[in-house]
Amino acid sequence: MQGREKLREIVEAKIQLLEFKNPPAELYDPISYTLNSDGKRIRPMLTLLACQMFSEKIDDAILPALGFEVFHNFTLLHDDIMDNAPVRRGVPTVHEKWSVNTAILSGDAMMVEAFKLISKAPKQCLSEVIEVFNDTALGVCEGQMFDMQFEERSHVSEDEYLEMIRLKTSVLLAACLKAGALIGGATIENASLLYDFGINLGLAFQLKDDWLDVYSDPEVFGKKTGGDIVENKKTYLLINALERAEGRHEDELDDWINKTNFIEEDKIAAVKEIYNILGIGDLTLEKALEYSKKAFDCLNRIEVPELKKKELMELGKYLLDRAK
Repeated sequence: MQGREKLREIVEAKIQLLEFKNPPAELYDPISYTLNSDGKRIRPMLTLLACQMFSEKIDDAILPALGFEVFHNFTLLHDDIMDNAPVRRGVPTVHEKWSVNTAILSGDAMMVEAFKLISKAPKQCLSEVIEVFNDTALGVCEGQMFDMQFEERSHVSEDEYLEMIRLKTSVLLAACLKAGALIGGATIENASLLYDFGINLGLAFQLKDDWLDVYSDPEVFGKKTGGDIVENKKTYLLINALERAEGRHEDELDDWINKTNFIEEDKIAAVKEIYNILGIGDLTLEKALEYSKKAFDCLNRIEVPELKKKELMELGKYLLDRAK
């Protein structure tokens, strides 16, 4: 078995070999620019880790793994347009460096290139892998649309939010794992357990991410905290705070949400204090832990030697413990 760092090196080397040199350069240069930015390559690593749980040979999984990485970066390209984000991974976003129209077209081309790479899966499991990918691609679009709709709504339920992050975040992690397992020759039962592992891991990851945006040390987390509060983003924390706040705290929270003129640091501090009074931080961590336990229970039930689960187990723990 190969370790995570070795697999990441393999993925990075293979990505560098992907060539997008057809004319017009303005269509393909943004693809190379995007793929060569400082990504963690989590999704292709999940595909390869899942494959090697069931097979000593991971070669057949490499191109589909790259396909999932290209698809993931395509979604970021279009997300950045919708969010009007100027920077991604420390460099200008494609629509800032080129133009919005270029970013749309390059993103569309990335989606096609992703499908071409996914289609390199072995013939014996090709139809199943493509089905997983197609279902996932639609799910991610559904999740993004829900997220956009939530911005316009005054009330979003906890269940609605969890379904949105399942679609926007979890299904892609789950698909990478299931595709890798199928390529490695896993049974349907084991491939499905890995899919469920990915779903629950993704939910736990996003809930922890919501918590980190409020409570983490910015130097450890790697970005300024409180952005979700400033933007009134309907995270698990805000949704539950709105459900639980009463009296003065309800009025104060509504006031901060509706204010258009404010000092960011004041808003962050005030809303965070309300969260603390209502126990929202602990509530969020408890929910993340619930999904984390479900995820690792799925992994434990997979019928392979424990040693073959070790790398995937450690990657899952890394994703959930990446910052405090």
